[in-house]
Amino acid sequence: MWSSVLEALYLKIYNIHVYEIILIFTVIFLSLIFKGLFSRLFINKIKILIRLSKNQVDDAVFNNLEKPLNFIPLIVVIFVLNFYVDSNNKLYFFLDKMSLTLGSIIIFWFLHNLVEPLTNVINKLEKFLTQALINWIIKSLKILFIFLAVVSILEIWGIKIGPILAGLGLLGVAVALGAQDLFKNLISGIMIITERRFKIGDVISVPNHCEGTVINIGFRSTLIEQFDSTPITIPNYIFAESPIVNFSERKFRRINWTVGFEYKSTIEQLKKFTSTLHQFINSNSSFIVNDEFKCFVKLDKFNDSSIDILILCFTSTTDWDTYLKIKEDLGLEIKKIAYDIGLNFAFPSTSMYFENTLRSQEIK
Repeated sequence: MWSSVLEALYLKIYNIHVYEIILIFTVIFLSLIFKGLFSRLFINKIKILIRLSKNQVDDAVFNNLEKPLNFIPLIVVIFVLNFYVDSNNKLYFFLDKMSLTLGSIIIFWFLHNLVEPLTNVINKLEKFLTQALINWIIKSLKILFIFLAVVSILEIWGIKIGPILAGLGLLGVAVALGAQDLFKNLISGIMIITERRFKIGDVISVPNHCEGTVINIGFRSTLIEQFDSTPITIPNYIFAESPIVNFSERKFRRINWTVGFEYKSTIEQLKKFTSTLHQFINSNSSFIVNDEFKCFVKLDKFNDSSIDILILCFTSTTDWDTYLKIKEDLGLEIKKIAYDIGLNFAFPSTSMYFENTLRSQEIK
């Protein structure tokens, strides 16, 4: 029985002994088991040393590189097996390619995971680049490393990438004809970022579509959270074809009111009201008054049932809550000034006049 087992072990499959195949898989299996031990003894020690430093960047880098490091024992085992196997053996060719493949995967896995901790460094470029463009750069780098990893692995196994790219080029032409909207949205997204029409966090209005806060600018569409917290996704080409109102880019908020008083108001009362209110706005730090942003408190027109006073000014804030508080204070001040002067606010009314003409002959 033992001789039969030995005879079976010395059988060859593709010029490789069965016992060699069993030995190789056993060693690889043991390396995978050793991977956990390697992680506890070696990687955890490095993690403790890194945490002793005050720099947070190295902690973030190591946390993202920890998983690729766990596969180092497997690469080392396969590399050592190459010295055991005869170079003329087909197994040598397979193990050599496997070690190179795993090495390439580990390297590009390193680079792919390294993009995340470097985000903090890239974010310092926000003075020159928008947040959306930084996000695009990060996503593009990740895709690039994945593509380079695939190309390198194909080259290791002797698969030429040139003919594949040529075939993909022909396929791309066919796909482009059927995906015109996709490319239109992609180009529009690039224009949004490069022209800085708006950025993440801006409050914008898209005519006939929505108003809200920009959450994300993607390759194909932009995500906007409306004021009722409902998210809406808008294709990027809409922004290239529509006038976009960016409320976040305004310097100040404007108040444009019309206040109507009764026709029995005197000229002195109207003049005193406009001058007093104009003085209040000029002296109040809640409002901005200069050559560019002027304040107007003027008699505007004679309406059907009122004398209208135009009140146009700019608040010194763009914050919505503060703006509402300033508007409220201004409205209360208008009411107070009008009451002190003795002005009455007008309301829609109609006066009717009856002519008292009686025919004496009709009265009997």
